[in-house]
Amino acid sequence: MLMNKALLLNMSLAVLGLAPLCCAQNEEPPSLDSAIALVRAGIQANKTSIVGQLMNLNDQEGAAFWPIYRSYEYQRSKLDDERVGVIKEYTEKYPDLTDAEAKAMADRMFECDSRLAALKRSYFKRFNKTLPALTVTKFFQLERRIDLMTDLKVESTLPPLTDAP
Repeated sequence: MLMNKALLLNMSLAVLGLAPLCCAQNEEPPSLDSAIALVRAGIQANKTSIVGQLMNLNDQEGAAFWPIYRSYEYQRSKLDDERVGVIKEYTEKYPDLTDAEAKAMADRMFECDSRLAALKRSYFKRFNKTLPALTVTKFFQLERRIDLMTDLKVESTLPPLTDAP
């Protein structure tokens, strides 16, 4: 129960930290690049803190966890950069996107998703070499929740589907 409240508090703070993305109707909205950068920076700034608090690792577990986590986050950020590239391309070409371009972008997103799943599987095994499976599973459940919030915030910057031709 305490962990759920801490997660809710930290996630709320992360979302509030992204408040600058919200602007009055008469203000110019931020560019896509700056909106995505703000979302990623806001989530990333709070992510390590959130993970640290909610994982509640003892000293021995922390010594095993954090180096692997940093490596995972580095690899993850490279995949996220590729995904952001596709999102930027989509918004730049929208609504004049051709079928061929849309198909190519969808294929690239599917490839990013596949590579991310493979990365998570690989790091799940790597974490499990030094940490109990329950601890590792807890981390990946937390990671999934953070991913969902990040995706939701990024998706809110994209053109609305109702504008599709």
